[in-house]
Amino acid sequence: VQLQASGGGLVQAGGSLRLSCAASGGTFSDYTMAWFRQAPGKRREFVATISRNVGVTYSADSVKGRFTISRDNAKNTVYLQMDSVKPEDTAVYCCAAGRRKISSSPDNYDAWGQGTLVTVSS
Repeated sequence: VQLQASGGGLVQAGGSLRLSCAASGGTFSDYTMAWFRQAPGKRREFVATISRNVGVTYSADSVKGRFTISRDNAKNTVYLQMDSVKPEDTAVYCCAAGRRKISSSPDNYDAWGQGTLVTVSS
């Protein structure tokens, strides 16, 4: 499966942004989907994941209550709704797909899209 992320940009602290990740070349509903991020000079960090069909989600504590992951299997797309963003949310956000159950480990995911940059100004 190939993944294409979009929707990044510059947003003020407290604002909102929605990222999208379109999948192609596979059966989208077969894949657990996730978002990870990497800030300059920092390690890649798990953000959120969503299961294949039932839509079970799990998010990192750092974004819980502010970010929401969702998916539309009919559109082969996973979303990350980012609300109440903070400057520390500034990072390159990548989507990932895997055939295992939801997990925060990047080892669980086999396919990765290119990143989309989110910059939060204070």
